[in-house]
Amino acid sequence: GDLGFAQLPRDWFERFGSRVADLLAARDDQDRLPTCVLPDLAQLCDDLDAPPPPGLERLRPLIENWEGLPAAGQPDGFQGELRTYQQRGVDWLLFLRREGLGALLADDMGLGKTVQAICALEPRALVIVPTSLLYNWKEELERFRPDLEVNVFHGPRRQIPSNPDVVLTSYAILRNDIEQLTSMDWSTLVLDEAQNIKNADSQAARAAYRLQAPFRIALTGTPVENRLEELWSQLHFLNPGLLGGRSDFEQRYARPI
Repeated sequence: GDLGFAQLPRDWFERFGSRVADLLAARDDQDRLPTCVLPDLAQLCDDLDAPPPPGLERLRPLIENWEGLPAAGQPDGFQGELRTYQQRGVDWLLFLRREGLGALLADDMGLGKTVQAICALEPRALVIVPTSLLYNWKEELERFRPDLEVNVFHGPRRQIPSNPDVVLTSYAILRNDIEQLTSMDWSTLVLDEAQNIKNADSQAARAAYRLQAPFRIALTGTPVENRLEELWSQLHFLNPGLLGGRSDFEQRYARPI
């Protein structure tokens, strides 16, 4: 209670130490635990005869009484027709948004990742794409979600409106204008061709990690190209702590595999 030190028995460490280390590694800059690790914390609390963590009740149906994805339908402003598997993808995205979890949508190329993500957008969304796809995304948004005003944040005179619906920008601008982008209050973050942050040490990945929003989507047809660490980097953006710390993931999974 006085923020001092206390000795813990070796037996305690042998039983719970690695789980506590995983939870400590999952904390954000404000020492908060992400939603995705609350079930792990709840299990530890149960084993220690401690009260369950706050926020667990919202996730309890996922853990104990899972009955399948609820049908979400389509957003009111959507114009178009989804294929059956695309609608299930939208159901999944909207379900994760409701539960406060990030989504890695890794359909193969040409199966409609873009339109599924467009269905999950709400005002104050930031979409980051390769420069070559900026205007393709703009056309798709205008076609499928005419209810959302699209602002392309690119070029020498780029500006972000004070209350935008959707802001489209590139990975190059993300790196260069990260201070401005982190100063905004976003509802949704989307990374298209998310393998652009596969290297956790790259400027693009470090900039992406700094962005804040309650819902995050990564779209890629190739979530792993060369090393498992590439998957860690993308999931660290989406659900920090889900795969533990980077060095621990490397030691526990990547090297043995």
